[in-house]
Amino acid sequence: MEQETKNHQEWTVAALYRFVTLEDLPVLQKRIRAVCDDNDICGTLLIAPEGINGTIAGQGQAIKNIIDFLDGIAGVKQGELKYSSAEEKPFRRIKVRLKKEIVTLKAPEADPNKQVGAYVKPKDWNDLISDPDVTLIDTRNTYETAVGIFEGAIDPKIETFTEFKDYVSNNMDPKKQKKVAMFCTGGIRCEKASSYMLAHGFEEVYHLQGGILKYLEEISAKDSKWNGDCFVFDRRVAVGQDLEEAPYQICYGCRFPLSPKDVENTSYEKGVSCPHCIETLTEEKAHAFRMRHEQMKKVGEKIPGEQIPGDC
Repeated sequence: MEQETKNHQEWTVAALYRFVTLEDLPVLQKRIRAVCDDNDICGTLLIAPEGINGTIAGQGQAIKNIIDFLDGIAGVKQGELKYSSAEEKPFRRIKVRLKKEIVTLKAPEADPNKQVGAYVKPKDWNDLISDPDVTLIDTRNTYETAVGIFEGAIDPKIETFTEFKDYVSNNMDPKKQKKVAMFCTGGIRCEKASSYMLAHGFEEVYHLQGGILKYLEEISAKDSKWNGDCFVFDRRVAVGQDLEEAPYQICYGCRFPLSPKDVENTSYEKGVSCPHCIETLTEEKAHAFRMRHEQMKKVGEKIPGEQIPGDC
């Protein structure tokens, strides 16, 4: 009966990151994995010489136990740490991975442990982005910007964060864009992006502290300059005002977030295709996706394939 009660508890989701110098990573990996296993934690944690990043979930006291442990070894409570909830288990299992970077940019000069742009709290964000001299840039990928974006923001149309360097090189000039403001889901990509831009001569660089998620949590709907919902890296797919779960699904074929309108489209086939991938879908792939979908239905799989948290 006790186990049954636990299984019906709400899951607490913790999105976290902190840039901090870490050493002996293989040892840390084993220690973290052991505590996660002991507390039935699910999700993904990335650890690298530059810090820690991840989205994890647990029930009851378990999430407090793992956060206290991570705080002891990496000071995560001093970084960005945000909580939300999920009715069902948001990830299949726990992954603790060693990486070269906790968010991949492949630009050594971008080191948030040395320099970052100015943090802007959500309550001050509207005033900043209303300044006509500010260039507002979304640092997220296209599948994220399709779900929602700030009014007046530039969508760089990047497929991966590593392409952000190319966008800056080809489209921006420190002499022309004298004030730059950036945002992302939880703040981590902006720390890297702002560090990169400072290293390349941009002098006034700002970023939204706590990211879009913090903004949606703290700023009321009537005052919000956010349009749409916010893509998140777990089974909820997207959240809206006050971090309420939004009605999105993931296409199993191309991993693109799908709105209710997308699902109603004739090109949508559950587990196989959607309006975003139907034109490039071969019959061979469609057949393989259909077989996979049938297998998932047989085992009662409810959770889409997990994604490593590029941002949290």
